[in-house]
Amino acid sequence: MSKSYLVASAAVEEETIVNRSRFICYLSPCTSTEEARALVKIQQANHPQASHHCYAYLSAAPDDSQHYGFSDDGEPSGTAGKPMLSMLQGGNVGEVCAVVVRYFGGTKLGTGGLQRAYGASVRNALAKLPTTIKIPMVDKRLACQYTQVNDVQHLLELSGGSIKSQDYGQQVVFILSLPLEQVDNFAAQLQTMSAGQLSLTKV
Repeated sequence: MSKSYLVASAAVEEETIVNRSRFICYLSPCTSTEEARALVKIQQANHPQASHHCYAYLSAAPDDSQHYGFSDDGEPSGTAGKPMLSMLQGGNVGEVCAVVVRYFGGTKLGTGGLQRAYGASVRNALAKLPTTIKIPMVDKRLACQYTQVNDVQHLLELSGGSIKSQDYGQQVVFILSLPLEQVDNFAAQLQTMSAGQLSLTKV
């Protein structure tokens, strides 16, 4: 994933009632499986009397097919975690965990009813979720002459990058932090500016 994407920036809580069953959705920032499990444990402790504590999470970008997980927590297979995950992915927000606590209201909702209820619970909470834009960054090494420093800094500013460290010896050696989607463009401009003398290398 090289493009910038939205991530959850704060936690929200939203309650949805369907046929007297209470569905309380907690959305929180989340960047790992361990974090997601910890968030589930918190709600299990907060709601020990609840019928179910279902969850779904995306610990990276919303379209990252590697970093996600979900659980039906005793609800019929495919009726809770999966619709919750689909709603998160459809919301185009990454690094977020949804925990839906259900208090059974006495009326069975059926498979379709459960899928709709859990999905709606997450959708309603997403409408309230504060987000921020995350720009994936990458570190690169660059060695240049003292006379080229100003030009390098100017290019860096245009690319939205920054200098992480600098070492002044015979040459100036920079460790640069660059937006991933700008690396190729920055490298090309560097080549043009220096008539092919300068290139980025791995850190």
